[in-house]
Amino acid sequence: MELITVNRKIAPPIIDAVNLHLALKPYEKFTLDNGVPVYAINAGAEEVMSMEIVFFAGNCFEEKNLVAASSNFLLRNGTSKKKAFEINEHFEYYGSFLNRACYNETATLTLHCLNKHIAELLPVVEELITDSVFPEEELAIFKQNQKQRLSVSLKKSEFVAGRLIDSYLYGEKHPYGKYSSHEQYDALNREELVSFYERYYKNGNCLIFTAGKLPIGLFELLNKHFGKLPFGNNFQNPRYQTSSTKKPGEKFRITNDANGVQGSIRIAREFPNRHHPDFQKVMVLNNLFGGYFGSRLMSNIREDKGYTYGIHSYLQDHIQQSAWLVSTEVGKDVCEAAILEIYKEMKRLQDEPIRDEEMQLVRNYMMGTILGDLDGPFHIIARWKNYILNGVDENYFYSALNTIRTVSPEELQHLAKKYLNPEEFYELVVI
Repeated sequence: MELITVNRKIAPPIIDAVNLHLALKPYEKFTLDNGVPVYAINAGAEEVMSMEIVFFAGNCFEEKNLVAASSNFLLRNGTSKKKAFEINEHFEYYGSFLNRACYNETATLTLHCLNKHIAELLPVVEELITDSVFPEEELAIFKQNQKQRLSVSLKKSEFVAGRLIDSYLYGEKHPYGKYSSHEQYDALNREELVSFYERYYKNGNCLIFTAGKLPIGLFELLNKHFGKLPFGNNFQNPRYQTSSTKKPGEKFRITNDANGVQGSIRIAREFPNRHHPDFQKVMVLNNLFGGYFGSRLMSNIREDKGYTYGIHSYLQDHIQQSAWLVSTEVGKDVCEAAILEIYKEMKRLQDEPIRDEEMQLVRNYMMGTILGDLDGPFHIIARWKNYILNGVDENYFYSALNTIRTVSPEELQHLAKKYLNPEEFYELVVI
């Protein structure tokens, strides 16, 4: 075998991240006997895997606030055969972790484990989906804990600001804009949770995503435990429109704690979702504006003015509707000054051409971020899940790469003039 020698005195060539060749590993797709699709990324050197079941059982499907999130949380808190303690003990015995989460459109059950234990774990996951009983005592503990957490959170200006800005954007009755209260937790009852569970879990609609070093026979195991379940019956995807009673351009000042020393600033506007032709280019513009540590907002309001430890702008990643937000916490005595600086940065992007070196820095940053997001099977399946749930394919990935590489400063300046107008943003300060 020929040995290759490397001259350590010569530095390797430096390649800009923009010029990296990035490829999205394709998934394998299987279909269970009942029509449920399974998306799989078989990769990685470690003997670990994940399985995520995504149910269409999010907040937008509930008729009463908190029912979807409560049903999801209590899925692992008791079946007719096992108490919550026994369920937790089972997963811990095999060194695995079972999590659940509820979002606007979807709710998930996610399992991380050693691949050699998957056969012992799937039967209990199936049991949770088909035989959860929502014990009254577990519901009572859940309600008490959630109310205590809410009481603590409501004392924090950033928590209150996050709730209010969403309600201004979408409306208090919209799935993206509604929020919890102590009274709503008190009003929860077991019958509502059981009814929601029966409809949206036992007889609901779902997709399965799995990744890691997948064991031989995994598809047969998934089909055995989930392929005969009555998923997909009578499913209808909800549609809803923004129902806010507020007007873009309105300014709100809320005193949550008269003795508080910090103000939470939220500036936001409605924005089209990822299917809009401007979305990918605006992602580049957003990074320039406030999307990373070297952004305009960070350089001005953190580095130059010293008003904050951090300020960020971002596009919300919702499936149906979206928004563009600026978020920061500053000393209450400099809230108005910080807001003026945010609007100054909007106007600079509208009026001044973006320098080539700044464009190159942002391009490199975004390409490097994508490179990190492709590191390992769990990251790759997470990206695919995002694409599939949002109704796009691998062309979206390569289109995004091309946009990052080719979008011009002139195009971004045009988009700044189109979208970064202060009169179109809601403005909120909570102290």
